[in-house]
Amino acid sequence: MPKRRRRKFPLYYWLFLLPALFFFVNVVVVPFFMGIVYSFSNWSGFSFAGSKFVGFQNYADAFQDPQFLSSFLLTFQYAVIMVVCVNVIGFFLALLVTQNIKSNTALRGVFFLPNLIGGLILGFIWQFIFSKLFVQLGEKLHMTGVLFNWLTQPSTAFWSLVIVSTWQMAGYVMIIYIAGLQSIPSDLLEAAEIDGAGPMKRLAHITLPLMMPSFTISLFITLSNAFKQYDTNLSLTNGGPYNTTQLIAMNIYQTAFNRNQYVLAQAKAMVFFLVIMVITLVQVRLTSKREVEM
Repeated sequence: MPKRRRRKFPLYYWLFLLPALFFFVNVVVVPFFMGIVYSFSNWSGFSFAGSKFVGFQNYADAFQDPQFLSSFLLTFQYAVIMVVCVNVIGFFLALLVTQNIKSNTALRGVFFLPNLIGGLILGFIWQFIFSKLFVQLGEKLHMTGVLFNWLTQPSTAFWSLVIVSTWQMAGYVMIIYIAGLQSIPSDLLEAAEIDGAGPMKRLAHITLPLMMPSFTISLFITLSNAFKQYDTNLSLTNGGPYNTTQLIAMNIYQTAFNRNQYVLAQAKAMVFFLVIMVITLVQVRLTSKREVEM
C-alpha cells in the first residue's frame, strides 16, 4: 500500500492559527492546570510562595459543605429538566417552522431572538415580569393563587429559572434540529407516505432515527449549558430565596469571592469539571451509537 502523505500547511495557516492558539493556551490551558495545583494546596489567593501541599483536604472540605451538596443536587435536577424541556420544545418548533407555511421564516427569527439576549439582561427582564407584571395581573384577574411573585417562593423560584432558561435556549436548539430535518432525503419520506405510513409513523421510524446526529449535538449543548448556568441564575433569583435556587456555578463563585476560600472553590470546580466531563462523554457515547447512516 502506498504511504499516506503528510499534509503540509502553508505559512499563512500558522499565522492565522497561532494568535488563537496563544490565547487559548494562556486563558484556558494554563489556568486549568494551575487550578489543579492550587486545589491541592493551602494557597491564600494572593501569592503561591509559602503555600503547602495539603493533599485531598480541600476536596474533603468541599464534600462536607452542605450547601455545596445541596447546590449539586439542585443542578442535577435543573439539568435533567432543562434537557427534556429545551429539546422537546426546540424539536417541535423545528417541525413547525419547516412546514409549508408563509410565515415560517419570520417565526424562525422570533423563536431564535431570545438566544440573542444576554443571560444577565434576560434575567432582569423576567425578574420584572415575575415581580411586577404577575402581581398586577393576579390582583386584576383575582388569580393571586397563581399569578404572584414567583421569585419569593422556593418551588416557584426554581421553575421560574427553568422557564426563563428554556425560553432562551429552545430557539438555539431549534436551529440545530432544522438543519437535521432539512438533511433528511425528501424521497425517503415520500416513499414512506406512498406505502401508507402516516405522519406519526414517519416521525417515529424515519425522522427520529435520522435525526440522531442532531440529538447528539443538542443534548450535549443543553446538558453542558445547564450545568454551567450562572448569569441568569444571578440576575433572576441570585440564588434565593434562602439559597434554594443556588446552582453549583454560583456556589463556587460565592465560595471564592464572597467567603474568600479560593482553594476550596477550586476543589469544588475540579469536582464539578470531572462530573460534567463524565456525564457529557457518556451522553455523547450513548447517542452516537444510535446514529443511522443515510
